[in-house]
Amino acid sequence: MSTEPLFRDDAYLGSCVAKVVAVHDRGIELDRTVFYPAGGGQPGDIGELRRADGLVVPIVDTRKGEGIDSVVHVPAGAAPGAAGSNVAAPGAAVPLAVGDEVEAAIDWDRRYAMMRIHTCLHVLSCVVVAPVTGGNIAPDKGRLDFDIDMSLLDAQKIEREVNALIERAIDTETVWITDEELDAQPELVKTMSVQPPRGAGRIRLLKIPGVDLQPCGGTHVRNIGEIGPIKVLRIRNEGKRNKRVEIGFASSG
Repeated sequence: MSTEPLFRDDAYLGSCVAKVVAVHDRGIELDRTVFYPAGGGQPGDIGELRRADGLVVPIVDTRKGEGIDSVVHVPAGAAPGAAGSNVAAPGAAVPLAVGDEVEAAIDWDRRYAMMRIHTCLHVLSCVVVAPVTGGNIAPDKGRLDFDIDMSLLDAQKIEREVNALIERAIDTETVWITDEELDAQPELVKTMSVQPPRGAGRIRLLKIPGVDLQPCGGTHVRNIGEIGPIKVLRIRNEGKRNKRVEIGFASSG
């Protein structure tokens, strides 16, 4: 089953109207969605599916389904709750059916925070120049693991250089290339643990002009100035080829 991934062209969409195309034991599939499915270190979106009659189905995770553009919305449960509530009860059967029209709305504050963190990790990967062996994104912090000597990682220097790039407030761009074009430019792939998906005929890149260009299917801010000041939370040794740099927002704004 294929889902139109609206988040891919506009990460700032907080909601959309969609139709249910499948309901199964893994969750709910829609014909279109603003929910980002977990992948590349970025967690899946959470939020709600709202039917016109007032029924609300809480979505506690979003996952990739079968097929390149299949998106599965994982419900907390969806039978009417206690005392006549229209909020779905955890663990209950999903009361949505194929053909139902719903408003799909993400938890925007959580998503936007992760967009800022995700984009910041792109900037971080240009300050620490080394192969990336892993990464993770959360609403309040993110981290990259590098194959680099621990002695080359200086928290104050990294923090200063990342913030200097953020202050340049550069617009980000989406660029598409073919599988063959990526094969001819293997240096674009910085991550050793996650390879860009192939088979669709084209691959999405995030471009920060003059700073970074690499494959990424995640959600990002339009301008790196939106990230705001960051701080290096800690640097630690996670193994022979994994030196972890964890960053977070310098303020809660």
